Amino acid sequence: MSRTAVITGGASGIGLGLAETLLARGDRVVICGRSEEKLRAAAERLQGVAGQRLMTVVADVAVEADVETLFSTASEVFGNLDILVNNAGAFDGGPLEHLTLEAWQRVMGACLTGSFLCTRAAFRLMKPAGRGRVLNIGSISAQRPRLNSAAYTAAKFGVDGLTQAAALEGRQWGISVGCLHPGNVLVERRLESGLAADEEPMMSVDSIVKAALAMLDMPDGVNFLSAIVLPTQQLYVGRG
Repeated sequence: MSRTAVITGGASGIGLGLAETLLARGDRVVICGRSEEKLRAAAERLQGVAGQRLMTVVADVAVEADVETLFSTASEVFGNLDILVNNAGAFDGGPLEHLTLEAWQRVMGACLTGSFLCTRAAFRLMKPAGRGRVLNIGSISAQRPRLNSAAYTAAKFGVDGLTQAAALEGRQWGISVGCLHPGNVLVERRLESGLAADEEPMMSVDSIVKAALAMLDMPDGVNFLSAIVLPTQQLYVGRG
């Protein structure tokens, strides 16, 4: 049976890879992002598998009005919401004493506030249906921080906490909430970043998509609460 999914940050990286796979399986997918140009390029890439089952919405998940428009539009076009993937995020770092409030708020907005706003909107649609699944894309930084990443680390710890709180609230309504914590993924921004961290062992987007599908494909009434997926050679145990 086909499902309806909303994927934030769906114009590139993990979000785009997951959207492509769900569309190829016959699901209906709504992807959002802040850049209309990137969304247009994503839609062109997905055209071969999408048919009339793809919708793009320009939205900043840190803006409440944008999120309300995103979910009301998705509901009007595709009906019930089965899946939400909170994938949107941002990274900004540096020594704590030099981290600006603007950078902190940008990371918190994309990673944590956006996950809250979208989960709240999804719950409002899923509760009447008595079912639904929310998948948050976290990070191994939620367990093993890197140096000079206070905003990102705090945001991803928050996403992990939000996941557990939402799973608790959702279970009596048939709503499952889980969190997938990736290690290094070879997404577009890493290809020519020049950062030392982006020279570390990487895994493909497809690897994370497979893990996400394993969590999303659990039967109703079964919650895949948490998973960590990372390259075998990436430093994790003993890091931090």
